[in-house]
Amino acid sequence: MPNKSTIILSGIIISIVSCNFSWSKSLKVSENGRFLQYDDGSPFFYLGDTAWELFHRLNREEADTYLANRNKKGFTVIQAVVLAQLNGLDEPNPYGEPPLKDKDPEKPNEAYFRHVDYIVRQANKLDLFIGMLPTWGKYWSTNNPKQVIFTEENARTYGKFLGERYKNDSIIWILGGDHNIHTDGERKIIEAMASGLRAGDGGEHLITFHPRGPGLSSDYFHDAEWLDFNMYQSSHGARDHDNGLFAEHDYALNPPKPTLDGEPRYETLTVGFYFAGTNPLLRFDDYDCRQAAYFSLLAGACGHTYGNNSIWQMWKPGRAPVLWAEIPWNEALDHPGAFQMGLIRRLFESRPYQKLVPNQSMIKAGPTSDGAKIRAALADDDSFAFIYSPRGQKFTIDKSVIKGRRVNAIWFDPRYGISKNVHTADTKGIQTYTPPTSGRGNDWILIIENAEMNFPLP
Repeated sequence: MPNKSTIILSGIIISIVSCNFSWSKSLKVSENGRFLQYDDGSPFFYLGDTAWELFHRLNREEADTYLANRNKKGFTVIQAVVLAQLNGLDEPNPYGEPPLKDKDPEKPNEAYFRHVDYIVRQANKLDLFIGMLPTWGKYWSTNNPKQVIFTEENARTYGKFLGERYKNDSIIWILGGDHNIHTDGERKIIEAMASGLRAGDGGEHLITFHPRGPGLSSDYFHDAEWLDFNMYQSSHGARDHDNGLFAEHDYALNPPKPTLDGEPRYETLTVGFYFAGTNPLLRFDDYDCRQAAYFSLLAGACGHTYGNNSIWQMWKPGRAPVLWAEIPWNEALDHPGAFQMGLIRRLFESRPYQKLVPNQSMIKAGPTSDGAKIRAALADDDSFAFIYSPRGQKFTIDKSVIKGRRVNAIWFDPRYGISKNVHTADTKGIQTYTPPTSGRGNDWILIIENAEMNFPLP
């Protein structure tokens, strides 16, 4: 409700009605179908964080802390689930409120959704979009018959409720919730929910689908009219997994649609936790997170999502840990991988990154597989290129792909965000570059660019 106050000015009583307005912007797909942008055409770099249990487990003060931290680190999207994974229908939020009455999607609990409202609008005030998952997949998937609450009919009703409620907020709809489509009935539920969202928000917000990993939304819905961009989950099975292969798959599809990794390997999560014989002490680190991001982005993704094993579940002492979580979420906020995601955004936004096109042909020598694989992308106007060496191993490239009389070469350190000019020359031959350091954790990005463009150091 608006707040009404009264002041006296020059003997005249004036009533002032003040409303709590939130920052609200809309997104659309670029004309070439490769990137996301604001309605005014300016580029939008999707940098997400998986905060799946945000609405369910954090109170308002905790949510404020989390959101402020992610804003300062440069994130642009917070991925959170309304009907959460971890006993989300039975365990109430911090204020004692469950999301639904009688576990019925057609009976949303207003008190629970007022808390969701608060978090959404606080995020928007900090220039953060909420990547809102209406539900975790186990509540519609036949893999979990005892937990299913959705039908085609109530999925449409629930979707319309959400669409209407958040029509004027900065939202990205993410359907799916870590589950894939196995039956025609499941497909109809998802399509009905998408239809309800569209009916509720009038098509104001983009929609994607979060599959189970390793998996791709394009396997199920690429041609769906409601699917604005694709999402894949490269998952948590192994180190050095080339998730750029997922981006390559989607990049080759027609019609073109943007794509990104919505759930890669999580910092501090046990490597390959779902395989037999897993060593619970072997954890993904910040290097694993960086490698996944650069592999994906240079293969054509329009953005990237980060994750941390403590943060997705908002773990703290006193809660049963999932997947060997042992660090409180508020301490995990400042793990190095989260800082380094902001450096990725800084690097890409230092150049007109929406011009980048994957280009492996410019690489003439260097590792071509596994964790040391060199990946490259070249601007469509040939003004600059990014080349990633995950292990700091030397590689050879054809500099003649760069337009202009003189070519700059710059090393960018993805650990600390430091860049250094290496060389400027008017020769455009085939050149071998050796990064400053090498070995696991010593990844480097080479920027080569037309010196006449006068790009700033990132």
